[in-house]
Amino acid sequence: RIIAGHFQNEKDIDAYLGLEYDVIGIEEATTLTARKYQDISTCCRTSKSNFRPRIYSTTNPGGVGHNWYRAKFIVPFQEKRETETRFIPARVTDNRWNNPEYVRVLENLTGWQKRAWLLGDWDIAAGQYFTTLRREVHVVEDFDDSRAVEWFAAFDYGFAHYTVVLLGCRDGDGNIFIVDEHAERLWLPQRHAAAVKAMLARHKIGERKMAVEDLKRFVAGADVFSRQSDGTTIAAQDAKLGISLRCANTDRVNGWAEILQRFGDPNVGLAEGGVKPTLFIHKRCGRLLETLPALQHDPNRPEDVLKVDCDEDGIGGDDAADVLRYMVATKSRTVSVRKLKSF
Repeated sequence: RIIAGHFQNEKDIDAYLGLEYDVIGIEEATTLTARKYQDISTCCRTSKSNFRPRIYSTTNPGGVGHNWYRAKFIVPFQEKRETETRFIPARVTDNRWNNPEYVRVLENLTGWQKRAWLLGDWDIAAGQYFTTLRREVHVVEDFDDSRAVEWFAAFDYGFAHYTVVLLGCRDGDGNIFIVDEHAERLWLPQRHAAAVKAMLARHKIGERKMAVEDLKRFVAGADVFSRQSDGTTIAAQDAKLGISLRCANTDRVNGWAEILQRFGDPNVGLAEGGVKPTLFIHKRCGRLLETLPALQHDPNRPEDVLKVDCDEDGIGGDDAADVLRYMVATKSRTVSVRKLKSF
């Protein structure tokens, strides 16, 4: 028996719950939130022996479900670590039965719609802030730590949402590389501190392992320095655990603008006035790479990024991007040393 249904509003999905479906097919899956997709997936089960229940879905980039769909299907495909999912990319040119007029319609699109519907680019979204971010340009698969002339880190604390720490460095040409990432939620500060120290130990300066003191700066958002109900601060707790933090430059508009400037414009050649990229991210920084393409302009303040929080399952949110902004916008302090005359 084949049941064909539709939904106009998300709550209409509830009409299909409570039944047993051997196979479920979802058209335009990104029109659903992660919660509704999860709800309908609980009905994919069978009492038949020697049969494997499965869910098929089709969709385009964009829509309310863009972020969770990208995280669940696209990122594992891109990183070649698919286990429970399989993603099969398809372009309009893969269907030889498409009429040429339709192909031209897609080719005449502009902006995010052309990248999404013609090219199938999942690193975009309507209203995307970082439109010049290109995985093939800005994501690196390898980095030699010996190239670094200055190391730094940035931190944003959360419990229900992610605690994120990024480790970065600057090379002799002024390029910034984000080389490692710690991102976890529902952890206490002690676990984070141990994990951060382990992350630092994975990278070396010369012949010795890096310690927290070797960082030129380790910055965090202002909320880390705010006093809690018991009078303590997250920064004070971390200091006791061997991680000394200072307050980051939290200017949102100028911080995002500097990241945009450092991403450059890979679509325009240098001879035509293009800007060379000077900010690169290692592929191991999965949370950051998942976050950046999803950020959108704030409609009430277009030069700013729209503030978003992760859902109850930890999907979405802008924590990792905030940490990148702290890192890029905060400069190292210049310390003046004066020799005093002794009497």
